[in-house]
Amino acid sequence: MTNAPAILAEGLQKTYGKTQALAGLDLIAEEGTVLGVLGPNGAGKTTTVRILTTLLKPDAGRAMVAGLDVVTQAEQLRARIGLTGQYAAVDEYLTGYENLKMFGQLYHLSGANARRRAKELLERFDLVEAGGRTVKTYSGGMRRRLDLAASLIMMPPVLFLDEPTTGLDPRGRLAMWKVISDLVHDGTTVLLTTQYLEEADQLAQQIAVVDHGRVIAKGTADELKTQVGGERLELTVGRGGDLNAALESVRKYSVGEIQIDSEHRHLIVPVKKGTNLLVEIVRDLDQAQVEIDDLALRRPTLDDVFLTLTGHAAEEGNALSDKLVSDKTPQRSAR
Repeated sequence: MTNAPAILAEGLQKTYGKTQALAGLDLIAEEGTVLGVLGPNGAGKTTTVRILTTLLKPDAGRAMVAGLDVVTQAEQLRARIGLTGQYAAVDEYLTGYENLKMFGQLYHLSGANARRRAKELLERFDLVEAGGRTVKTYSGGMRRRLDLAASLIMMPPVLFLDEPTTGLDPRGRLAMWKVISDLVHDGTTVLLTTQYLEEADQLAQQIAVVDHGRVIAKGTADELKTQVGGERLELTVGRGGDLNAALESVRKYSVGEIQIDSEHRHLIVPVKKGTNLLVEIVRDLDQAQVEIDDLALRRPTLDDVFLTLTGHAAEEGNALSDKLVSDKTPQRSAR
């Protein structure tokens, strides 16, 4: 381990015609960590990944990955990184084993070493039983695991995962999270782009929120949640309860504007954190004889952070810059 970050980007700019995909983007990821990059479609996530993996050249700015410049040392860098794109880029008419052996040979491994590495990766990704089947018979989750395995043929110190769990069911997503966590535990640095905010919350030590080609917020998940505010009280008044009475009972605890949903008899109250707060609120509601269906103290989620920072939910966006480069060529890796 060195003191230099595994990934460093400063002032990256990229324009497609009249569309500015990146407008001075800065990123940093330390060795052996996961950097989560969040943003809506068109925010610049895929463009950033393509620049950092030498597939695109920036119009301005600089970037270093694994201590190498992504432009002037691109050839050397490609042997030290792996990339798994949004869509699995494996040959569906070959078996899983044949795919991995082929990628090993493309990396100039000897036949024996390519076969050995293919078997190791099939075992690591729980694909041994499926290794002899053609990939067209694989489920979506199995294809994604095979695609990730192919990115690890040469055990790269830095791995780029561009929305790796897109299209997976919850079970497949959890399995992929386990694989990523194991890689980081073994020392791999991962840059993960995702629109699944719980994914970043689960995996990333640092998170960068990108919108309109810039990083608009960064920090740990807890630090970003703190930017939105403290805890919030959420309560739903029973059908026989008095919403106005509930509102008056909790008003003194509020530290901001109370959101009132009369149709669903629901209140959201920003409150200060306190050990006995919920007990006190329950006592006051009981004294006011307010019937409650649901009552809870909740912290802000990354969804709240995203909505506050960008003005829209994570899955929204108009797919500008990323769409321009999304499907022109299959994304395998920068090799």
